[in-house]
Amino acid sequence: MSTSLIAANTLRTTEIVQIRTDSPSVKTFAIVDRLCAKAKPGQFLMLWIPGIDEIPLSIMDVNNGVVSVSVKQVGDATRHLHDMAAGQTVGVRGPFGNSFTESRGRVLLVGGGTGTAPLMFLAKQLSAKTERLSFVEGAKTKDELLFIRELNGICNEKSLITTTEDGTYGLQCMVTQPLASLLDKEKFDMIYTCGPEVMVKKIFELTEQRKLPLEASLERLMRCGIGLCGSCVIGKYRVCRDGPVFTAAQLREVQEELGISKLGFDGSRIPF
Repeated sequence: MSTSLIAANTLRTTEIVQIRTDSPSVKTFAIVDRLCAKAKPGQFLMLWIPGIDEIPLSIMDVNNGVVSVSVKQVGDATRHLHDMAAGQTVGVRGPFGNSFTESRGRVLLVGGGTGTAPLMFLAKQLSAKTERLSFVEGAKTKDELLFIRELNGICNEKSLITTTEDGTYGLQCMVTQPLASLLDKEKFDMIYTCGPEVMVKKIFELTEQRKLPLEASLERLMRCGIGLCGSCVIGKYRVCRDGPVFTAAQLREVQEELGISKLGFDGSRIPF
């Protein structure tokens, strides 16, 4: 294990400095951590809720040493985290994993649910460097769409497409539905995506048909964050060590499993 990974894997305690409510089920927590403040878009950290559990979270932003993560309440650990207040103590390890590569041409980002969080981090870094930045975000309903105000500040009105399954905001459809015509109409130098794996698989298929470059951040069960436990395996890859960002070439190698099944808490294979 490298010296840098040993340092990243050492548990540090810190305080929650700010909490922001982004939707009925999502809150963004800000902490101060010297190592995670060096993270690049796409990397993640392990957040320890004292006495409860440790969970992997994509880094949503780093600003003047303050590290932000957006957390959806989905289980016991996230419920306890949502009940915490600014000033309370949490533990942190990281940053872990690889990061998105930067493209300076025309780029498209596609986010679903809290998968929008690491793409926000990337979009902020790319906004001043790219020729054109377009963003497609989808959610089940208007209340669950994240970071719309920030995205409006980064993208111009024509470069931001929003979808909701119930039609309460933007187009009424799945986030992948507008992509086919968009990919046929515009020439993109890179497509980035993060969200539910079934969504990622569909985007992979759309970009493969058109021979377009793709980088996708995968979300899988992670217990250790350093590649030891094997809970996040997809094909020959460990998402925490070999990812979480994967290229189209890597996704081709695991496409028989991508969006089809994953490992559960007991190690058994479960369908999406």
